[in-house]
Amino acid sequence: MSRVNQAVITVLHNFALWVDRSVDQDEIRSWIKGNLTTMPTEKGRDRLILGSGSKTRARILRNAGVAFHACKPDFDEKPVRDGMARAGTSAADCALALAIGKARVVSRCVGSDLVIGSDQILECDGRWFGKPDNRDQAFDQLVALSGKMHRLVCGVAAVKKGRVIWAHDEQATLSMRKLDQNVIVHFLSAMGDDAMQSVGGYQIEGLGVQLFEFIEGDFFTVLGLPLFPLLGFLRRQGVIGN
Repeated sequence: MSRVNQAVITVLHNFALWVDRSVDQDEIRSWIKGNLTTMPTEKGRDRLILGSGSKTRARILRNAGVAFHACKPDFDEKPVRDGMARAGTSAADCALALAIGKARVVSRCVGSDLVIGSDQILECDGRWFGKPDNRDQAFDQLVALSGKMHRLVCGVAAVKKGRVIWAHDEQATLSMRKLDQNVIVHFLSAMGDDAMQSVGGYQIEGLGVQLFEFIEGDFFTVLGLPLFPLLGFLRRQGVIGN
């Protein structure tokens, strides 16, 4: 079984744990056999849909010359993320589950169009961080990350007609400078509402880059969309040209 198949099996198993259902591996493999398929190339008919309201992800695809439509999914990440954390799921599997969940929600509404979903989890000292809901939460997150290494784990998935046909996860490691609390207050004042648009509250593609000592890993993964693996998948499926 390929790494992708096994990864999706693991994700679905963890979803089962989250909803307190008992689903064994044989049942999940049976589901995969019927639902994980190779997408036929349908040039000139199907659209590529980005299942996300993220301006950053849309900008990444647009700058890469990829034609797409964006559709923000009606998907509440928090109960899924919290439930999978309680179940002991890895950050990578949870990021994949959230990416798949977002893409499948949109896929139900767009017929045979190919939908891309992506999600990101920040992990530091065994604790997971999502997007802060307000400035106070952003402040608390930056205090917790100050002077430490953390991981950004990103999952991306492609769904067609409700079926998961591709999934991939990547991670990057970031080292934040030791920050005085006054520096954090000043930074958040400069960021405004943008601080609530990314995990950790720092948006490294802008002012947030000044908070860091170094990054190890792919920059697009840090931004929330592993672009190179995604472009490779889209080429193989004939969605974009060579």
